[in-house]
Amino acid sequence: MTEMPYRRLGSAGVKVSLLSFGSWVTFDTQVDDDLAISCLDAAYQAGVNFFDNAEAYAGGESEAIMGRAINQLGWPRHSYLISTKFFFGIHDGPNTRSTLNRKYLLEAVEQSAERLQHDVIDLIFCHRADPETPMEELVHTMHEIVSSGRAYYWGTSEWSAAELREAWDIAEKYGLHKPQMEQPQYNMLARERVEVEYEPLYDSMGLGTTIWSPLSSGLLTGKYRDGVPDDSRAALKGYEWLRDLMLSDDNMTKVAKLQQIADDLEVPLAQLALAWCASNPRVSTVITGASKLSQVEQNMAALDVLELLTPEVKTRIDEALS
Repeated sequence: MTEMPYRRLGSAGVKVSLLSFGSWVTFDTQVDDDLAISCLDAAYQAGVNFFDNAEAYAGGESEAIMGRAINQLGWPRHSYLISTKFFFGIHDGPNTRSTLNRKYLLEAVEQSAERLQHDVIDLIFCHRADPETPMEELVHTMHEIVSSGRAYYWGTSEWSAAELREAWDIAEKYGLHKPQMEQPQYNMLARERVEVEYEPLYDSMGLGTTIWSPLSSGLLTGKYRDGVPDDSRAALKGYEWLRDLMLSDDNMTKVAKLQQIADDLEVPLAQLALAWCASNPRVSTVITGASKLSQVEQNMAALDVLELLTPEVKTRIDEALS
C-alpha cells in the first residue's frame, strides 16, 4: 500500500495525514467501543494522524467513545491530532443551542475535553456560523481558548467565504489567533464551495481544509444503485432527509457514469472518489468514516488510486459530472 502522505494544514506548521478518520453518524449509532478501537487502530496503523469528532455527534457520546478508545489504545500524545466542533449544543436552553456565544463556548470546550479525556484539543471548529453572536465576541473567545492552551488551532465548518473573511479581518485587526482551517463538504457531487467560493482565501488567509463527506454519505460507493441497504446510513432513523437528498435521478445518473470509469480503471468507485478528493492540492485532509473494520482498510487503499488520476481520467470525471 502507498505510504500515507502528510500535508500542512494551510499555512500552519502542523501536518495532517492526507486521509483522516471521523466519527459522524457512525460512533454510538453504528459503532460501539470495541469496534471503535479496532477501526481507530487500523486507521492509525495506516498512517492516519487526524481524528475528527464533534460535540453534537450522538449528543456527546461520540466524543466519549473516541476518548475511551484512544485511552485504551495508549497512543503517544505527540503522534496524533484530535478535533471537535461547537455550535449545535447538547443541552436545551437559549444559550446552549445553535449558538457561539462566549459562555457556551468556554463551557463546551471544557466538557468536550472531559469526554475526550484530553487536556488539549488540537483543532476546534465553529460547526456553523452564528448570526446572533457578534463576530468580535466569537473571535476573541476562540483566541482566548487557544491562548490558554485548551486548543492549538481554531477554525470553522460550512461558513461562507464572507463570514470567514470577516473573522480573519477581526483577528488581524486585534492581533488575535486567526481561523486556520475550514471543514466543508467536498466530493464529486459537491464542488462549488471548495473549488470556487473559497479559492480567493487559500493564499490570502492561508486556509486549510479538512473536508467531510467525500463519498457523499455513501452515494459514491455505488451501493445505493439498487436501493437502500438496511445497514446503510441512509436507512437510519432520523436520516430520511439524507436519503431523499442523495437519491435524486440526477445523482444516480452521475454515479452510473462514474462507476463505468472506476470499472475501466479496475478500482472500486469509493476509492476513486476518495482519491479524487485527495488529488485536489487545496484539500489538507480527507475525512473518511467507517462502520466496519473492512471499510477502514478499503478507504486507506484509496492512496493507491492517486497515481491513476491522470489528466485524461480527470477530464472523463468532469464530463461525467457535467
